[in-house]
Amino acid sequence: MRAADSTLADYYARRAAEYERVYLKPERQADLRTLTEILSIAFAGQDVLEVACGTGYWTRVMAATAHSLIALDNEPEMLRIARAKEFPIRVDFVRADMFTYPLRDTSFDVVALGFWFSHQPRREFDRLFDLLVRPLRPAGLIWMIDNNPPAEGSQHYTVGRDEQGNNFKRRFLHDGRDYVILKNYFERHELEQILRPRFRIESLVYGHRYWSVVLGVK
Repeated sequence: MRAADSTLADYYARRAAEYERVYLKPERQADLRTLTEILSIAFAGQDVLEVACGTGYWTRVMAATAHSLIALDNEPEMLRIARAKEFPIRVDFVRADMFTYPLRDTSFDVVALGFWFSHQPRREFDRLFDLLVRPLRPAGLIWMIDNNPPAEGSQHYTVGRDEQGNNFKRRFLHDGRDYVILKNYFERHELEQILRPRFRIESLVYGHRYWSVVLGVK
């Protein structure tokens, strides 16, 4: 096994082909059904921007009821897999760094972010929140989903934290490569403490494996 690699982009490039295997695990099905039902209502008839779309798993869920959908990701292999999927509406996939892509202001009803909040350094939360708010129309909503903390005693939960409290964990790919990546986890009360000063929490589902939140801008 080679030395751990801390490059998040390289990790996701190499993980792309196996990324969706996690959604096949039996213990995750109840959470996934609940979240799919929530999104089928929340995204109905909406113009949606998805940032960090990855392989398009959640893009396809949103596309089932959305009016229009633009999906961004900066990893070519992730986008290749996403574009190969079939969607009930046209989905415009764009290769772009979400922080530098010239998004149009007030153009979307919903901005969606899946499994990236946990990779955002804590000191850069405001930068991320500014990004998510700017493309929203008045009364628009933000949807985020991410992982819950692993079960107590879960292997490879953490290899250490930095001075800002960011958690770093070791992950292994099926080819044996290992990476150390920034991966923060949040208990429900901490999520609320982070989000409430900036947003209205329209709904917060804290399941067994995932949390999902719908936010309105104050």
